[in-house]
Amino acid sequence: MRYKLICLDVDGTLLNDEKRIPSPVKESLKKAYDLGIQIALVTGRMPAATELVERELGVPCIKACNAGTYILQGDQCIHARYLASEVMERLYQEFFGKEHLPLWIFQGRNWYVTKVDSYVERESRIICRRPETIDIKVLAESWKKESMGPNKLLAAADALTIGRIQNGMKALELPGVDMARSADIYLEIFPKGATKGEALEAICSRLNIRREETIAFGDQELDIPMLKKAGTAVAMGNAIEPLKELADFVTKSNNESGIAYGLERCLALK
Repeated sequence: MRYKLICLDVDGTLLNDEKRIPSPVKESLKKAYDLGIQIALVTGRMPAATELVERELGVPCIKACNAGTYILQGDQCIHARYLASEVMERLYQEFFGKEHLPLWIFQGRNWYVTKVDSYVERESRIICRRPETIDIKVLAESWKKESMGPNKLLAAADALTIGRIQNGMKALELPGVDMARSADIYLEIFPKGATKGEALEAICSRLNIRREETIAFGDQELDIPMLKKAGTAVAMGNAIEPLKELADFVTKSNNESGIAYGLERCLALK
């Protein structure tokens, strides 16, 4: 098989638990890039945070940010999806406001929050960027005038709270909305059908690559659609069980340079 595209989840996959790219992983991806294989970072991260990872990796990447709802090739947006601002308001009123949780709001390169808590502070330290604190009603009214909305929403809390909110949202059956966990403590909300799998397809269409010519690596629920669409699906050793069950094979964990091990198996990189 001649592969042409490698799609990588970032946190828990490309990065180890110290939020760094292990040296063997850097080396293997640089070798793949030198062979003419494109690298795509397909992540829940916003563009500024994804660009930090691209710089550490040291090779140009397609950046499918905000859970694949905002895709950049270089500095050019090549694909974007949006939620209705009315949906954003309703979700805040029905769930996050009642739970006294900040709602994280992503649109393009912008990051907004309804308030700051320890989870927001932690993310700010990791990506070296602070969000803008907003009044959600004011922001929604502004976007309604522009027929615009967010690419993605996110809530961060303890796993029990996130599970309760996720179950409540599923019961509400809001039209035009999908959701998935990117970790036990993170619930990501995005337009219906706007999955990492759709992002993989959009990148393939842009680059004129067949899905059979792709490899995808992931570890969490948010990565399942991407692995289902890829020609070769690789689950990290630290992945959740449902993802391991659908993968073509399971590599080592993110702390054991699992991507390097997986690429050696797929591409015979030495």
